[in-house]
Amino acid sequence: MTQYVAFLRAVNVGGTGKLPMAELRAMCESAGFIHVRTYIASGNVVFESRLAAASVKRTLEASLEAYAGKPVGVLIRTGAELAAVLQANPFKSAAPNRTVAIFLDAQPPADALAKASGRQGEDMALGTREIYVHYGEGMAHSKLKIPAASAGTARNMNTVATLVEWTTAPAD
Repeated sequence: MTQYVAFLRAVNVGGTGKLPMAELRAMCESAGFIHVRTYIASGNVVFESRLAAASVKRTLEASLEAYAGKPVGVLIRTGAELAAVLQANPFKSAAPNRTVAIFLDAQPPADALAKASGRQGEDMALGTREIYVHYGEGMAHSKLKIPAASAGTARNMNTVATLVEWTTAPAD
C-alpha cells in the first residue's frame, strides 16, 4: 500500500466549489482507498491505495466530476514525495503561514519565475513539481501572478508539515 496525499484545486475557496469533507472521504472510500482522512476544508485528503499515482488521480478526478458536474483538479503526492517537498523548502527560516508550495503535475518550466508578474517583494523558487513562494507581507495584498502555476494549487508550509506528519504516523 502506498500512502498518498491528494490536493484538490479550487475547493471551498472564496465561496466556490463547495465540497463537504465528509463527501470527499466517502468518495475516497467508495474508490477503495483506505485509512482516509481529510485535513481542513480546503480539499486535502490522506489515504492509502494499491493503485499507482496516475490511477489514483484519474479515479478521484472522475468521482469529483460526477459529484460536482464539472472537472475538479487533483494533485497527487506520495507521503515520501510530500516529505521531500517540505525538506526542500528554500524558505525554512520564513513564517510557514506565509510560505507556500504550489503543487503542479509536472516540473515547472525553467522560465516560470521570469514570466511571473506583479512581484512586490515575494521570494520564489522552483522545486521538483512545485513552485515555492514566500509572501513576506502576506498573500492578502499580493499581485503576484505565475502563469506556470495556473493549473496548480497552493498549500502553506503549516498544512504541508501537518500532512507529512499524517503520512508518517501509523494509520488508525
